[in-house]
Amino acid sequence: MSATATYDFQGKTILITGGAGEIGKATAHRFAANGATIVLLDINEMRLAEVAQGLKDYGNPVYTVRCDVTDAQEVADMIAIAVEQVGQLDYVFNNAGYQGAFAKTDEYPEQDFQKVIDINVVGVFHILKAAAQHLRKAGGAIVNMASHAGVDGPPNMLAYAASKFAVVGMTQTAAKDLAPYGIRVNALSPSLVGPGFMWTRQTELQAGVGSQYFDADPKVVEQQMINLVPLRRLGRLEEVANGVAFLMSDEASYITGFNLDITGGQ
Repeated sequence: MSATATYDFQGKTILITGGAGEIGKATAHRFAANGATIVLLDINEMRLAEVAQGLKDYGNPVYTVRCDVTDAQEVADMIAIAVEQVGQLDYVFNNAGYQGAFAKTDEYPEQDFQKVIDINVVGVFHILKAAAQHLRKAGGAIVNMASHAGVDGPPNMLAYAASKFAVVGMTQTAAKDLAPYGIRVNALSPSLVGPGFMWTRQTELQAGVGSQYFDADPKVVEQQMINLVPLRRLGRLEEVANGVAFLMSDEASYITGFNLDITGGQ
């Protein structure tokens, strides 16, 4: 990706959950390129180490934390340890998530529905609460990862849509609750982003549902989805990261409780 110097994050620290994933990695590079200290949190230690290794050339401190966001005590303990090591916390990208199964509502697996809610809603709450307890000392900014699925529910993604609608609602309430501490809370709602694992998974699983909305061939599904986007292309990972950077930056200092769509006009 081509880094820009639009925002100055020198001397700032950002905690990125889901730091081993595609969007987490892109965001880490975006902030590291602009001077930030990076704290990556994820349940996948091996991939965390790989992402951290790729950030070393920027010359900024990088910390990795293995953590299960569905465990409230583990989240509280790990964030406290990370803040103690780094010395401060300025920004939180609450990004860890799970896309879930693709199935019609009357066939959606109950166990998977619960897993999606546990990670995407309860996990986001755990991070939001624990991080806010540190940020309220000096203020800061939080960006919760929502999705266009939480604005306009897509077919065959019942749990994911429900979870992301919940994230938008939590963002709006948390923005009001945390404003007295100088903490801004916003959400980010990308639509179709790729190429990459998540994009490939989505097209393949939508093709396998056998619904009236998409073809049975994943390649045809790709084009069907892109045809829903007025700009007629996928969003890029760095474009999502740029949205996070804007919402964290001083240029967004009077923005809170907002859900930023990154959808190509969809």
